Amino acid sequence: MSPSQSPFVELEVGSRTVKVTNPDKVFFSARGETKLDLVQYYLSVGEGIVRVLYERPTQLKRHPDGAEGEAIYQKRVPKHRPDWIETATVTFPSGRTADELCVTELAHVAWAANLATIDFHPWPSRRRDVEHPDELRIDVDPQPGTGFAEAKEVAAIVHETLDELGFVGWPKTSGNRGIHVACRIEPKWGFREVRRCALAFAREVERRAPKLVTTAWWKEERGERVFIDYNQNARDRTIASAYSVRARPDATVSAPFRWDELGDLETEDFTLATMPARFAELGDVQAGIDDAVCDLRKLFEWVEREEAEGTGEAPYPPNFPKMPGEPKRVQPSRAKKD
Repeated sequence: MSPSQSPFVELEVGSRTVKVTNPDKVFFSARGETKLDLVQYYLSVGEGIVRVLYERPTQLKRHPDGAEGEAIYQKRVPKHRPDWIETATVTFPSGRTADELCVTELAHVAWAANLATIDFHPWPSRRRDVEHPDELRIDVDPQPGTGFAEAKEVAAIVHETLDELGFVGWPKTSGNRGIHVACRIEPKWGFREVRRCALAFAREVERRAPKLVTTAWWKEERGERVFIDYNQNARDRTIASAYSVRARPDATVSAPFRWDELGDLETEDFTLATMPARFAELGDVQAGIDDAVCDLRKLFEWVEREEAEGTGEAPYPPNFPKMPGEPKRVQPSRAKKD
Protein backbone atom coordinates (compact mmCIF):
# COMPACT_ATOMS: atom_id res chain seq x y z
CA MET A 1 0.00 0.00 0.00
CA SER A 2 1.43 3.40 -0.93
CA PRO A 3 1.68 6.10 1.78
CA SER A 4 -1.10 8.06 0.03
CA GLN A 5 -3.57 5.22 0.44
CA SER A 6 -5.59 4.73 3.61
CA PRO A 7 -6.47 1.26 4.83
CA PHE A 8 -10.12 0.39 4.49
CA VAL A 9 -12.66 -2.40 4.69
CA GLU A 10 -15.89 -2.74 2.74
CA LEU A 11 -19.14 -3.80 4.37
CA GLU A 12 -22.25 -5.04 2.64
CA VAL A 13 -25.19 -3.16 4.18
CA GLY A 14 -28.42 -4.18 2.54
CA SER A 15 -27.92 -3.63 -1.18
CA ARG A 16 -25.10 -1.11 -0.63
CA THR A 17 -21.37 -1.40 -0.22
CA VAL A 18 -20.07 0.97 2.47
CA LYS A 19 -16.35 1.67 2.68
CA VAL A 20 -14.91 2.18 6.17
CA THR A 21 -11.60 4.01 5.99
CA ASN A 22 -9.00 3.81 8.75
CA PRO A 23 -11.07 1.10 10.45
CA ASP A 24 -8.53 0.51 13.25
CA LYS A 25 -8.37 4.13 14.37
CA VAL A 26 -9.19 4.27 18.09
CA PHE A 27 -12.25 6.42 18.73
CA PHE A 28 -12.92 5.60 22.41
CA SER A 29 -9.94 5.46 24.73
CA ALA A 30 -11.45 3.69 27.77
CA ARG A 31 -11.59 0.30 26.06
CA GLY A 32 -9.86 1.05 22.77
CA GLU A 33 -12.91 0.75 20.50
CA THR A 34 -12.27 1.78 16.92
CA LYS A 35 -14.09 3.43 14.07
CA LEU A 36 -14.98 -0.02 12.71
CA ASP A 37 -16.41 -0.93 16.14
CA LEU A 38 -18.59 2.19 15.90
CA VAL A 39 -19.89 1.28 12.44
CA GLN A 40 -20.54 -2.32 13.47
CA TYR A 41 -22.38 -1.12 16.58
CA TYR A 42 -24.82 0.82 14.42
CA LEU A 43 -25.34 -2.22 12.22
CA SER A 44 -26.15 -4.27 15.35
CA VAL A 45 -28.95 -1.88 16.38
CA GLY A 46 -29.98 -1.16 12.80
CA GLU A 47 -33.74 -1.53 13.13
CA GLY A 48 -33.79 0.82 16.11
CA ILE A 49 -31.53 3.56 14.75
CA VAL A 50 -33.30 3.61 11.38
CA ARG A 51 -36.71 3.82 13.06
CA VAL A 52 -35.73 6.83 15.16
CA LEU A 53 -34.04 8.67 12.26
CA TYR A 54 -36.40 7.64 9.49
CA GLU A 55 -37.02 10.54 7.07
CA ARG A 56 -35.93 13.11 9.65
CA PRO A 57 -33.48 15.83 8.65
CA THR A 58 -30.41 14.91 10.68
CA GLN A 59 -27.41 16.91 11.77
CA LEU A 60 -24.13 15.00 11.93
CA LYS A 61 -21.92 15.43 15.00
CA ARG A 62 -18.54 14.35 13.67
CA HIS A 63 -15.37 13.62 15.64
CA PRO A 64 -12.58 12.99 13.10
CA ASP A 65 -10.04 12.60 15.93
CA GLY A 66 -12.23 10.34 18.04
CA ALA A 67 -14.61 10.95 20.94
CA GLU A 68 -12.18 13.12 22.87
CA GLY A 69 -11.34 15.27 19.86
CA GLU A 70 -13.04 18.42 18.66
CA ALA A 71 -16.63 18.04 17.47
CA ILE A 72 -17.80 19.27 14.08
CA TYR A 73 -21.54 19.91 13.90
CA GLN A 74 -22.30 19.42 10.23
CA LYS A 75 -25.74 20.50 9.13
CA ARG A 76 -25.07 20.16 5.41
CA VAL A 77 -24.19 16.80 3.94
CA PRO A 78 -20.92 16.76 1.98
CA LYS A 79 -21.25 17.57 -1.69
CA HIS A 80 -19.15 14.56 -2.59
CA ARG A 81 -21.27 11.62 -1.50
CA PRO A 82 -22.73 8.43 -2.98
CA ASP A 83 -25.71 9.04 -5.23
CA TRP A 84 -27.85 6.87 -2.94
CA ILE A 85 -27.52 9.21 0.04
CA GLU A 86 -30.83 11.01 0.62
CA THR A 87 -31.35 14.53 1.96
CA ALA A 88 -34.05 16.81 3.34
CA THR A 89 -34.09 20.61 3.06
CA VAL A 90 -34.59 22.60 6.25
CA THR A 91 -34.82 26.31 7.06
CA PHE A 92 -33.05 27.82 10.07
CA PRO A 93 -34.18 30.78 12.22
CA SER A 94 -31.80 32.95 10.18
CA GLY A 95 -33.75 32.10 7.02
CA ARG A 96 -30.87 30.14 5.50
CA THR A 97 -31.47 26.61 4.26
CA ALA A 98 -29.49 23.40 4.21
CA ASP A 99 -29.75 19.91 2.79
CA GLU A 100 -29.32 17.56 5.74
CA LEU A 101 -28.91 13.80 5.82
CA CYS A 102 -32.25 11.98 5.61
CA VAL A 103 -31.97 8.36 6.69
CA THR A 104 -34.23 5.83 4.99
CA GLU A 105 -31.99 2.77 5.19
CA LEU A 106 -29.21 1.43 7.37
CA ALA A 107 -26.48 2.06 4.81
CA HIS A 108 -27.05 5.80 5.31
CA VAL A 109 -26.19 5.41 9.00
CA ALA A 110 -23.08 3.33 8.26
CA TRP A 111 -21.91 5.89 5.67
CA ALA A 112 -22.27 8.70 8.21
CA ALA A 113 -20.49 6.69 10.92
CA ASN A 114 -17.55 6.27 8.54
CA LEU A 115 -17.40 10.08 8.40
CA ALA A 116 -16.76 9.91 12.17
CA THR A 117 -20.36 10.73 13.06
CA ILE A 118 -20.55 9.45 16.62
CA ASP A 119 -24.04 10.70 17.45
CA PHE A 120 -26.98 11.66 15.26
CA HIS A 121 -29.14 14.73 15.90
CA PRO A 122 -32.50 14.47 14.09
CA TRP A 123 -35.23 17.07 13.79
CA PRO A 124 -38.59 16.33 15.45
CA SER A 125 -40.25 16.53 12.03
CA ARG A 126 -40.04 14.53 8.83
CA ARG A 127 -39.02 15.34 5.28
CA ARG A 128 -42.58 15.35 3.92
CA ASP A 129 -43.51 18.24 6.25
CA VAL A 130 -40.49 19.67 8.04
CA GLU A 131 -42.47 22.64 9.40
CA HIS A 132 -44.81 20.50 11.51
CA PRO A 133 -43.17 18.30 14.17
CA ASP A 134 -44.56 14.87 14.91
CA GLU A 135 -42.60 14.56 18.15
CA LEU A 136 -42.83 16.43 21.45
CA ARG A 137 -39.54 16.23 23.36
CA ILE A 138 -39.12 16.41 27.12
CA ASP A 139 -35.48 17.01 28.06
CA VAL A 140 -34.68 16.31 31.73
CA ASP A 141 -31.34 18.06 32.24
CA PRO A 142 -29.59 17.95 35.67
CA GLN A 143 -27.86 21.17 36.68
CA PRO A 144 -24.69 21.51 38.76
CA GLY A 145 -25.33 20.03 42.20
CA THR A 146 -27.71 17.43 40.78
CA GLY A 147 -27.09 14.29 38.75
CA PHE A 148 -28.60 11.20 37.24
CA ALA A 149 -30.32 10.17 40.48
CA GLU A 150 -32.28 13.43 40.49
CA ALA A 151 -32.98 13.09 36.76
CA LYS A 152 -34.62 9.72 37.50
CA GLU A 153 -36.78 11.30 40.21
CA VAL A 154 -37.97 13.94 37.75
CA ALA A 155 -38.51 11.36 35.02
CA ALA A 156 -40.85 9.48 37.36
CA ILE A 157 -42.92 12.67 37.78
CA VAL A 158 -42.89 13.18 34.02
CA HIS A 159 -44.22 9.65 33.57
CA GLU A 160 -46.98 10.22 36.13
CA THR A 161 -47.99 13.49 34.47
CA LEU A 162 -48.04 11.92 31.02
CA ASP A 163 -50.22 9.08 32.31
CA GLU A 164 -52.73 11.59 33.64
CA LEU A 165 -52.86 13.23 30.22
CA GLY A 166 -53.32 9.87 28.53
CA PHE A 167 -49.99 10.34 26.72
CA VAL A 168 -47.51 7.57 25.97
CA GLY A 169 -43.95 8.71 26.60
CA TRP A 170 -40.91 6.83 25.32
CA PRO A 171 -37.91 7.37 27.61
CA LYS A 172 -34.21 7.02 26.98
CA THR A 173 -31.02 7.95 28.76
CA SER A 174 -29.27 10.93 27.23
CA GLY A 175 -26.02 8.98 27.39
CA ASN A 176 -24.64 11.64 29.71
CA ARG A 177 -26.40 12.90 32.84
CA GLY A 178 -30.00 13.32 31.73
CA ILE A 179 -33.10 11.58 30.44
CA HIS A 180 -35.17 12.33 27.32
CA VAL A 181 -38.81 11.41 26.76
CA ALA A 182 -40.43 11.49 23.31
CA CYS A 183 -44.16 11.64 22.59
CA ARG A 184 -45.54 11.16 19.11
CA ILE A 185 -48.05 13.82 18.05
CA GLU A 186 -49.98 14.54 14.89
CA PRO A 187 -48.02 16.87 12.56
CA LYS A 188 -50.72 19.55 12.64
CA TRP A 189 -48.94 22.32 14.53
CA GLY A 190 -45.83 24.39 13.97
CA PHE A 191 -42.72 24.63 16.13
CA ARG A 192 -44.03 27.62 18.12
CA GLU A 193 -47.18 25.79 19.16
CA VAL A 194 -45.40 22.54 20.02
CA ARG A 195 -42.75 24.38 22.01
CA ARG A 196 -45.41 26.33 23.92
CA CYS A 197 -47.12 23.05 24.84
CA ALA A 198 -43.78 21.63 25.99
CA LEU A 199 -43.33 24.71 28.18
CA ALA A 200 -46.77 24.25 29.74
CA PHE A 201 -46.00 20.59 30.43
CA ALA A 202 -42.62 21.45 31.99
CA ARG A 203 -44.23 24.07 34.23
CA GLU A 204 -46.76 21.50 35.45
CA VAL A 205 -43.92 19.15 36.44
CA GLU A 206 -42.21 22.10 38.15
CA ARG A 207 -45.39 22.87 40.12
CA ARG A 208 -45.44 19.29 41.37
CA ALA A 209 -41.83 19.38 42.58
CA PRO A 210 -40.65 23.00 42.84
CA LYS A 211 -37.65 22.17 45.02
CA LEU A 212 -36.43 19.59 42.51
CA VAL A 213 -37.47 20.97 39.10
CA THR A 214 -37.00 24.29 37.32
CA THR A 215 -38.06 25.76 33.99
CA ALA A 216 -35.92 28.90 34.45
CA TRP A 217 -34.15 29.66 31.19
CA TRP A 218 -31.41 31.70 32.85
CA LYS A 219 -28.81 29.53 34.58
CA GLU A 220 -28.41 31.98 37.43
CA GLU A 221 -32.01 31.27 38.44
CA ARG A 222 -31.93 27.48 38.29
CA GLY A 223 -30.03 26.64 41.45
CA GLU A 224 -29.35 23.00 42.29
CA ARG A 225 -32.41 21.72 40.47
CA VAL A 226 -33.17 19.70 37.35
CA PHE A 227 -33.99 21.84 34.32
CA ILE A 228 -36.66 20.74 31.86
CA ASP A 229 -35.47 22.32 28.63
CA TYR A 230 -38.65 23.25 26.77
CA ASN A 231 -36.55 25.01 24.12
CA GLN A 232 -35.46 21.65 22.73
CA ASN A 233 -38.77 21.90 20.87
CA ALA A 234 -37.85 25.13 19.10
CA ARG A 235 -37.00 25.08 15.40
CA ASP A 236 -33.51 23.77 14.59
CA ARG A 237 -32.87 22.51 18.14
CA THR A 238 -31.90 18.87 18.20
CA ILE A 239 -30.89 16.22 20.72
CA ALA A 240 -28.93 13.02 20.29
CA SER A 241 -31.19 10.30 18.97
CA ALA A 242 -32.03 7.03 20.65
CA TYR A 243 -29.23 4.52 20.04
CA SER A 244 -26.69 7.28 19.39
CA VAL A 245 -23.28 6.66 20.87
CA ARG A 246 -22.05 9.64 22.84
CA ALA A 247 -18.65 11.28 22.54
CA ARG A 248 -17.25 9.99 25.82
CA PRO A 249 -14.15 7.84 26.39
CA ASP A 250 -16.40 5.03 27.66
CA ALA A 251 -18.71 5.15 24.60
CA THR A 252 -22.01 5.37 26.45
CA VAL A 253 -25.21 5.16 24.40
CA SER A 254 -28.42 7.18 24.49
CA ALA A 255 -30.41 4.09 25.39
CA PRO A 256 -34.17 3.53 25.18
CA PHE A 257 -35.54 1.79 28.27
CA ARG A 258 -38.86 0.61 29.70
CA TRP A 259 -40.44 2.66 32.46
CA ASP A 260 -40.24 -0.31 34.83
CA GLU A 261 -36.44 -0.19 34.48
CA LEU A 262 -36.16 3.43 35.65
CA GLY A 263 -35.27 2.81 39.29
CA ASP A 264 -32.24 0.63 38.56
CA LEU A 265 -30.78 2.57 35.62
CA GLU A 266 -27.28 3.96 35.43
CA THR A 267 -25.97 5.84 32.40
CA GLU A 268 -22.89 3.64 32.26
CA ASP A 269 -24.99 0.46 31.93
CA PHE A 270 -25.46 1.19 28.23
CA THR A 271 -22.41 1.38 26.01
CA LEU A 272 -21.22 0.55 22.52
CA ALA A 273 -20.01 -2.75 24.01
CA THR A 274 -23.17 -3.72 25.93
CA MET A 275 -26.05 -2.44 23.79
CA PRO A 276 -25.78 -4.98 20.97
CA ALA A 277 -26.51 -7.86 23.37
CA ARG A 278 -29.41 -5.96 24.93
CA PHE A 279 -30.82 -5.22 21.49
CA ALA A 280 -30.41 -8.84 20.40
CA GLU A 281 -32.35 -9.94 23.48
CA LEU A 282 -35.09 -7.29 23.66
CA GLY A 283 -35.20 -5.83 20.17
CA ASP A 284 -36.21 -2.19 19.87
CA VAL A 285 -38.08 -1.35 23.07
CA GLN A 286 -39.48 1.68 21.20
CA ALA A 287 -40.87 -0.41 18.35
CA GLY A 288 -44.42 0.84 19.00
CA ILE A 289 -43.58 4.54 19.11
CA ASP A 290 -45.12 5.47 15.75
CA ASP A 291 -48.44 3.86 16.69
CA ALA A 292 -48.87 5.75 19.97
CA VAL A 293 -49.96 9.21 18.81
CA CYS A 294 -50.84 11.67 21.60
CA ASP A 295 -53.50 14.37 21.39
CA LEU A 296 -51.65 17.69 21.72
CA ARG A 297 -54.94 19.53 22.15
CA LYS A 298 -54.96 18.42 25.79
CA LEU A 299 -51.83 20.47 26.38
CA PHE A 300 -53.35 23.48 24.63
CA GLU A 301 -55.83 23.52 27.51
CA TRP A 302 -52.90 23.90 29.90
CA VAL A 303 -51.51 26.72 27.75
CA GLU A 304 -54.87 28.52 27.89
CA ARG A 305 -54.97 28.06 31.66
CA GLU A 306 -51.53 29.62 31.99
CA GLU A 307 -52.40 32.55 29.76
CA ALA A 308 -55.54 33.20 31.83
CA GLU A 309 -53.40 33.19 34.98
CA GLY A 310 -50.95 35.66 33.43
CA THR A 311 -48.16 33.13 32.88
CA GLY A 312 -47.18 33.52 29.28
CA GLU A 313 -44.18 32.86 27.08
CA ALA A 314 -40.60 32.21 28.19
CA PRO A 315 -37.32 33.19 26.51
CA TYR A 316 -36.13 31.58 23.32
CA PRO A 317 -32.47 30.67 22.63
CA PRO A 318 -30.27 33.64 21.73
CA ASN A 319 -29.97 32.84 18.02
CA PHE A 320 -33.72 33.30 17.47
CA PRO A 321 -35.34 36.57 16.40
CA LYS A 322 -37.64 38.14 18.97
CA MET A 323 -40.74 35.93 19.08
CA PRO A 324 -44.38 37.00 19.60
CA GLY A 325 -45.29 37.21 23.28
CA GLU A 326 -41.72 36.53 24.40
CA PRO A 327 -40.63 38.37 27.56
CA LYS A 328 -37.57 40.57 27.65
CA ARG A 329 -34.60 38.40 26.65
CA VAL A 330 -32.05 39.59 29.17
CA GLN A 331 -30.35 38.00 32.15
CA PRO A 332 -32.24 38.94 35.34
CA SER A 333 -29.08 40.16 37.11
CA ARG A 334 -28.23 42.37 34.16
CA ALA A 335 -31.81 43.65 33.86
CA LYS A 336 -31.74 44.82 37.47
CA LYS A 337 -28.72 46.97 36.69
CA ASP A 338 -30.38 48.67 33.69
